[in-house]
Amino acid sequence: MGIFSNIFKKKEKTENVGGMEDFMTLIRVYFQSVLAANLGISNAAALPEMMAFKRSLHVATVNNKLGIGERKACKSLLQDLYGISDNFFKEVDNSIKKNCKRQQDVPNFLYVFQGYTQELMMLMGNLMKWKFRIPSFLRKAMKTLTEKTVDDVFTKEDWTDEATRKAVYSVRKYQKMLGFSQDWTKEFVYNFIILAKKEPKPSQEEVAKAEAKMKK
Repeated sequence: MGIFSNIFKKKEKTENVGGMEDFMTLIRVYFQSVLAANLGISNAAALPEMMAFKRSLHVATVNNKLGIGERKACKSLLQDLYGISDNFFKEVDNSIKKNCKRQQDVPNFLYVFQGYTQELMMLMGNLMKWKFRIPSFLRKAMKTLTEKTVDDVFTKEDWTDEATRKAVYSVRKYQKMLGFSQDWTKEFVYNFIILAKKEPKPSQEEVAKAEAKMKK
């Protein structure tokens, strides 16, 4: 637990180790590690999550080059905590290699990835609705429903709701740019949903603040 409190700057009494926020932070660490290794990025300011991860876990620099040791350590942690497959990392590696030939390509690539994950999860929340309330211990059922919904996002054409149709095509556009497969997307979404269900229920005050913010 101490490792995660150092990385994610949280107090242990409120920390949800291995939760959704930790998962996404480690995903960003992996992305930054691959970018650093591929492009020779040495500016610590451009790699904030990776550098925090490196310092907290005391990851040694390999061959005087940032990213190599950090990538290996982060991959191992993601696999140990969440059971992420090798193919998941291979697709990330290939996407970065394809889309980031120069350091100048990085900001747009990360912007596209952020757009993909945010649009995708909002769409999944809208399409699955009540299915999110399935108990976490029924993982097989949740996985089956998640995979079917992801398949619909990429193959179904007869969407009756205009907002949903636009969101679907936005997700497909991002997916084509990144080159991630449906299997990669299923693995990402399933882990995200399972971890989100572990998050503590927000207080009434937090709900009220969120609703007020949405009305602005």
